[in-house]
Amino acid sequence: MAASLTSAIHQLLLDGIAIPACPLALTSERRFDPRRQRALLRYYAGAGAGGVAVAVHTTQFEIRDSQHGLLRPVLELTAEELQNSQQRHGRDIVRIGGIVGQTEQAIAEAQLLHDLRYHVGLLSLAGHAGRSLDELISHCQRVAEVIPLMGFYLQPAVGGVDLPYTFWRRFAEIENVVAIKIAPFNRYQTLEVVRAVIDSGRDDIALYTGNDDNIVCDLLTEYVLPTQQGDKRIGFSGGLLGHWACWTQTAVMLLERCKQIRRSGSIPNEMMTTAAQVTDCNAAFFDAANGFRGCIAGIHEVLRRQGLLEGTWCLNPNETLSPGQVAEIDRVYRAYPHLNDDAFVAEHIDMWLR
Repeated sequence: MAASLTSAIHQLLLDGIAIPACPLALTSERRFDPRRQRALLRYYAGAGAGGVAVAVHTTQFEIRDSQHGLLRPVLELTAEELQNSQQRHGRDIVRIGGIVGQTEQAIAEAQLLHDLRYHVGLLSLAGHAGRSLDELISHCQRVAEVIPLMGFYLQPAVGGVDLPYTFWRRFAEIENVVAIKIAPFNRYQTLEVVRAVIDSGRDDIALYTGNDDNIVCDLLTEYVLPTQQGDKRIGFSGGLLGHWACWTQTAVMLLERCKQIRRSGSIPNEMMTTAAQVTDCNAAFFDAANGFRGCIAGIHEVLRRQGLLEGTWCLNPNETLSPGQVAEIDRVYRAYPHLNDDAFVAEHIDMWLR
């Protein structure tokens, strides 16, 4: 029998939470730095994040390589620290782990997450290009037998594959699917996933934006589509984003503001200004000018400036900041000081690094 979510965790996902995609803390020798990894997790919990995703793209897929052997250590440390944070803050924090690879690898990773008491597996289909629709759905069903799933529409620029409406319509029928992260950076493809969930008749699948180029607009939008039972309304519950791995406290507050506005039914003009500002920051952090080549290092650079990371090093030495990226991060820091949470980090960082 497949593992299932508790009603409390499922309701958290449906209500909408901010979920940072956690980076990997390394020393200058490119070795795992547990002390700073714990500091990052304490930062996210202290900032009010409702969950954390780890072993995902932002954590670097190379943690799975045998030469590093970091998948289990990173997952174990994260699970332990988040459970401690739950006790410290007196609230649930959703633990999400990335799942990649062909079916046997994906099942093994799902089992590891289950054994370490993760709540949800974020299932990436990168590397599955060319497989038939039936093969893709079978793969997802088998992994869902091990752990509740969050589907993942990853943009092709960083390894994702095109997944049509017909895939998402059938994916939504898998009983143990509890959420979908929509991150194709494409309006048409985003709408296809939304339509598929509505047409499935499921009202218990939480939609999470991963569209870093459209974060605020996604969170403000209510989709209204006709069904046989009448008009169906649906929107994004929250976000699971690499962008939210830094400046997390302001991201949490921004999500709450978007939820309030959605309930009010009236979007103030200044929120559309904020939407453009957040996208501009993301362009700098994620290195949009260079095809996202510096996206991980860009997040590291912001966390380095705040003192949470020691440097921008990645396991792959070729994963670095792009020429001109530091200047772009400088620019958005100057342009949008209200979006950073430097003062909050400075107040607590000594405690987080203990």
